Amino acid sequence: VQLQASGGGLVQAGGSLRLSCAASGFTLDDYAIGWFRQAPGKEREGVSCISSDDGTEYYVDSVKGRFTISRDNAENTVWLQMDDLEFEDTAVYYCAAQRGLATRTPDWYNYWGPGTQVTVSS
Repeated sequence: VQLQASGGGLVQAGGSLRLSCAASGFTLDDYAIGWFRQAPGKEREGVSCISSDDGTEYYVDSVKGRFTISRDNAENTVWLQMDDLEFEDTAVYYCAAQRGLATRTPDWYNYWGPGTQVTVSS
């Protein structure tokens, strides 16, 4: 069971990035997927999550209107489209999966992939 986040990079403030979370060894159909980020010296923060059943999306207030989470179960992939990026979005971004209700609480997630660095220059 593996998750792999990719798509990070260096971008100027106001720019966009699209992160992808690809699963291998299992299918994402029955899993809620969350995107989390951790900046140096800060706790891991739940950015967004999407439910397994009806695709309901949740966002932390600081990214509402700028980030969009989506999933394609046929491709076994979840994306995080990040627009109008801000310096404060700089962090390592992780995706995680768990069977159950979508939540932005990291402790509920069983499977984690290695992170991808997002750096926003001001």
